[in-house]
Amino acid sequence: MRLSQEQDVEGGGFRPFNSRLSSEQEALLPASHKDDEDAISTPKDSRKSHIFSDVKVPRFDYTHVGLAFVAGILSLFLVQLGICGTHCFSASQSGGTKITLGADILAAPDAGSTSVDQFPPPSPTNAYPSLFPTNVGYPGGTATGAEPGSIQTAPAYPVHSGAPHLSVPAGSGGSQKGLGSDLFKLWGNLSPWYSVGKKTFGLDSDPGTPQQCSVTGLHFLHRHGARYPTAWASYGGPANFSGRLNNVAQHWTGSADLEFMNNWTYKLGEELLTPFGRQQMYDLGVSMRIKYGFLLKDFTDTKTLPVFRTESQDRMLHSALNFAIGFFGYPFEGQYQQLITIEADGFNNTLAPYSTCKNASNKKKSERAWYFVRRWAAKYLDAARARLQPQLQGFTLTVEDVYTMQQMCAYETVALGYSKFCPLFTLEEWEGFDYALDLAFWYNNAFGSPVARVQGIGYVQEMLARLTHTPLKDHTTSTNKTIHDNPVTFPLNQSLYVDATHEVVVLNIITALNLTRFSEDGPLPDDHIPRHRKFRVSELAPFGTNVQFQLLTCTDRSGPQIRVVINDGVAPLTGIRGCPEDKDGLCPVDTFVKAQQEIVAKTDWRWGCDGDWEVPEGPEWDTVTGDPPDKKYSVSGSWI
Repeated sequence: MRLSQEQDVEGGGFRPFNSRLSSEQEALLPASHKDDEDAISTPKDSRKSHIFSDVKVPRFDYTHVGLAFVAGILSLFLVQLGICGTHCFSASQSGGTKITLGADILAAPDAGSTSVDQFPPPSPTNAYPSLFPTNVGYPGGTATGAEPGSIQTAPAYPVHSGAPHLSVPAGSGGSQKGLGSDLFKLWGNLSPWYSVGKKTFGLDSDPGTPQQCSVTGLHFLHRHGARYPTAWASYGGPANFSGRLNNVAQHWTGSADLEFMNNWTYKLGEELLTPFGRQQMYDLGVSMRIKYGFLLKDFTDTKTLPVFRTESQDRMLHSALNFAIGFFGYPFEGQYQQLITIEADGFNNTLAPYSTCKNASNKKKSERAWYFVRRWAAKYLDAARARLQPQLQGFTLTVEDVYTMQQMCAYETVALGYSKFCPLFTLEEWEGFDYALDLAFWYNNAFGSPVARVQGIGYVQEMLARLTHTPLKDHTTSTNKTIHDNPVTFPLNQSLYVDATHEVVVLNIITALNLTRFSEDGPLPDDHIPRHRKFRVSELAPFGTNVQFQLLTCTDRSGPQIRVVINDGVAPLTGIRGCPEDKDGLCPVDTFVKAQQEIVAKTDWRWGCDGDWEVPEGPEWDTVTGDPPDKKYSVSGSWI
């Protein structure tokens, strides 16, 4: 849904009734009780105070005081009834049971509404750019130094913790204490990227350059940084949930752990990078310059500039630009060239292949995951829903609502720095959420999707062209002839390539490359979490996920070598035909290229993206290679 712009209630908007009580008392009651007593006291000398000579001092007993108290309560009741009607004292929901709230305060009228802060102002009154130039001369010393190359000079590879400046919830659901920043690793694709470490993917190897080897080139693929939620959601969706809460705010109230929702508003925008997301990309650019800066010498020698690629979506463009600021420094103009491919229907784009793959828009084929996610969510969130429902009287929570609260925790944390939704859940429930996202991406975008490989194959074709220095000739997939036929926009002789894309495309590419380490557990079940599972989206496709395709020469191996490093974890390439079992994940480039050429030849874009095939819902049909049904599988769903 599109977000409406409504007034922020924080900092001067709605305040609870009790917060106004002292000021109202001061306005309604006399300022001094002593003055009151003096005014009604009997004068000592009645002859001098004839005004009070006939006044008798009233005497009150407990009966009078009791009646006055009851009358006060009744008056307060009638005043509240006249102001806000019967819902001051009860809350009901269509089809639900009327609940007496007593002294509880109902949610504010704007609870769940959207809060928006517009910055910068559209027409600032004090903007005089000519008075604030960015270059006034007098730069001081400007001698440059040697380029860094820590990937092969440092004794240890730097570890990325993943979440600077984000606040860790103190506790959750009674059992999250002590989890700390590990919570950030249980949010699937919403996790901030972090160094996964040795042995995560099965190899006890450091992402730094192996002994006897040196890095000669890098193909670098990364996802955009942390963003606000997308405008749509097939399951869950924070904006949908907040809107429904606001529509019936007069009927519900939160208490205990959910009391904060009485004045909670939805502060998330739509799809833009968050401040933390911008930092992720800047930091990623800095880290890659420190590791691979020495590769720029090749550009100096050939008198050329690097060409990096991104897409036209706002978060994609600004991810690339923030990366460039980190990598090149500000200003980066004149240091590289940024190719912006168009992400829209009808434009071939290997970094957004779904735009020209018709079957990728068919939810029955491309969104098979929700069948499995719904069943798993009903299982792992059953206790959480039962625990939270009594704390939100007047609004019936569904399992999907509770799942959305977990989404809200992740999104608010990477957007606002902290979220009160996080402490609502136990460690086991967060592990369940993490696995729910594994199910979502396994069946929608990776090895369990019938349209995964075909969408990732275009990027594989581009990589083969770069590795072999051979122009692309096949444009029957998502490749773009206009871009690829021009050596300026698609150079083939760079030592460094940087491409920015989405997490779904990263998973498409991992599937298309046949990195079978991550498909060993499939098909994934929807009734339990497999032990020691290999496919974890939080490790493969979090915010800022990045893949290093390192090119190396080694004195103890013949010919150029290639290896794949995903979020600083070395991935085995044994699923690629001919690649050996190697402790450092190395494979001869010639072997790698030949195997990928065979995969490209076997991948049928027309059948996968335009073919008239169907797959049944649920586990009746499955794939662990990301391929659609074979052509002998009929449209009716039976074998012929």
